[in-house]
Amino acid sequence: MKMVDKKILAVAVGAIFVLGIYGPNLANIVQTAEAHGVQAQLQSRFIQITDEALTRQSLSTGETLVLTGTLVSLVERDQRGWISLFSESTNSGNRWEIMARDPPGVVITIPGNSITDYAITAKALEPGVYHVHTQLNVANVGPGLGPGSTVVVEGEPIIKPIPWAMLAYQSVMIAAAYVVTFATRPWKVI
Repeated sequence: MKMVDKKILAVAVGAIFVLGIYGPNLANIVQTAEAHGVQAQLQSRFIQITDEALTRQSLSTGETLVLTGTLVSLVERDQRGWISLFSESTNSGNRWEIMARDPPGVVITIPGNSITDYAITAKALEPGVYHVHTQLNVANVGPGLGPGSTVVVEGEPIIKPIPWAMLAYQSVMIAAAYVVTFATRPWKVI
């Protein structure tokens, strides 16, 4: 027998030995962990989301949910960003319609070293069990999420009409961006 064959045989016998001893208890040795797929960086180093709260934990489709909290700026300079609702679900849903934001507007300015209260009002459009978070997207930094809470939505789905004019506008803007990108890109020969 060659030396390589002896090594493979020794490893196989050792594996059989270990599985024979620990095999029945292997499930107890290997611990499992579960999470709901949230990014590792939940909070920004620039602005933190604190005191996040929901007005209700269960509602029917068509009813509104208000997500409130506080944005705490940890830097001296003003930051621009936008607040939204981020939700995860076990079904294929995740449909919410943002009805109002406070402070108002899509893009807001968060003054440096400040505390800003916020509220997001959203209407549930589809039944399901959701894990709802505040999502703060800070310009030139990226997104951050609040701790989140579970919300149960029951009822029939609400189907919203497709805004064809907005879809056409966005398609034209994307096409124009592609034209500019490809027209100004220096082509390289590989």
